[in-house]
Formats: sequence, structure tokens, C-alpha cells
Amino acid sequence: MKNRYELAKNAFVDATNIEEFVEVPSSVFAYEQLEESLDKPIKMILFFGKPGTGKSILLHRLYTQLKYQKEIHYFPTPPATLKEFLSQFFKVLTGHNLPPNTEVNFSALVKFCETIRGKREIIILLDEAQMYTPTMMEKIRLLSDTHTVKFVITLHKTEDEELIAKEHFQSRILETIELKNVTQDEQTFYIHQRLLKQNLFDVSHSIKDKSMQLIYQLSKGNHRECNKLLFTIFEICDYYDKNEPTKIDNTTLSQKIIEMAALKLGYIHA
Repeated sequence: MKNRYELAKNAFVDATNIEEFVEVPSSVFAYEQLEESLDKPIKMILFFGKPGTGKSILLHRLYTQLKYQKEIHYFPTPPATLKEFLSQFFKVLTGHNLPPNTEVNFSALVKFCETIRGKREIIILLDEAQMYTPTMMEKIRLLSDTHTVKFVITLHKTEDEELIAKEHFQSRILETIELKNVTQDEQTFYIHQRLLKQNLFDVSHSIKDKSMQLIYQLSKGNHRECNKLLFTIFEICDYYDKNEPTKIDNTTLSQKIIEMAALKLGYIHA
């Protein structure tokens, strides 16, 4: 049987499992903005934020919640080649796989979209869009111009990647939604909720306000960094609990263990 710290460690494995989604206010607000935007007569929505803010899990949740209500598709990672990219859209539009040894005629694909305009509204959620090639981005632009396919373009917030979006879609993206790092209160709620979902009430209670403040300072309110830090903290706790139990206080998470985890991750230096 796993001990409390093994379970606590696993609670912070960084993943996009929607069952692990914690409804902090900033994430709920961004989700509601996305959902409302999908009902507007616009061709493109730009959803952006720093890496680790939770964009992927929000997209995944949006897809899961709406897939029985709308014709919505989620592309979590970019295709490796243009042929694979076009094959994905062929399947979305026709419901069939591309026959072997055939190529997609993109002009025919665009014309097909034009013929179904007003009959179908197809929503494509594109994650990690900064990894799409300029050629793929141009195809996306042309498909959006048919007014049959609506795209949510998800990008990391960096100067170069925002320029990519502006260059290709400046006149087409009519809505932008930013997901920011969380506040300290939101992160405290997030940490407690992740632990309480595993019924780790004692572990949750052991993280006092001063420790929460230090965790926030180190992770800067970023979900991914918070998950890495908490995972490492409980990894260290697990070691002491199994090998040197007299050196760990199970009722209060010590600042020293947080600092050890931060050193291991390179957040601070000795």
C-alpha cells in the first residue's frame, strides 16, 4: 500500500487529465470566455498564455464538455507532415480516413467546405499551435475563410510566437483570450484541492500559510512549476518517512524541505 507521501507525490504528476482539473477563478473565467466565443460568428480565437498556465487541460475540458453538443475536434499535438495535417482535416470533414496512396487536393477540400457553409459548423481546437509550420498555418487561414471551420489557435506567450499569429491571422482573429499564472490564493486553493481529491486531509493541513507563500514565490503561480515543486517536495518527504522518520514532522511541512526541493529543481542555488 502506498503511504501518504507517495499518494501526495502522485497528486502532482503534471498531466492534462480533466479529472484533475481544479476550478480556480482565473481558469473558470478563461473557460467561460472560450465557451462564449465559440457561439459568436467569428472565424478564429487566439488562446494564449505562458507555458504551464493550464491551456491544454482547459482545451481538453472544453472538448470533453462540448463534444456531444457541437461538431468539435481537439488536435493536442501538431502533425509531423503536411500530408498528415491534410489527412486529419479530410477525416474531420468527410468522416472517413484518406484512402491509402492518395493525396488530399486542398482546393477541393476548400470547395467542399464552401458547399456545406451554413449546414455544418466545425470547431477545431489546435493546441501547441506555435509548432505548426507556416505552410500549415496558411492552410488553416484559408479553411477559416470558408466560414465553415472555426479555429481556436492556442499559443505560448512569447514574442516570436505572437508575431507568427499576427503575421498569418491579424485580420482574422477577432477574439483573444489570455490565461495567466494564478494568484497566491488561487494556488493555495489548487494545492489543497489536489490533495483533498486523494483524501490526503492530514497532508493538506500540514502545509501552513508561510509554506504556501514560499511555494508561490518559487513557482510564481505557474501550474507546471507548482506541480514539479510539490512532486519533488513529497518525493523528499517520502524518502525521510521511509528511511529517517525521526527527521520529518508529519504535522507541518518544513521550510527546509521546500528549500531542498527548490535546490534540486534549480529554483534557488546554495
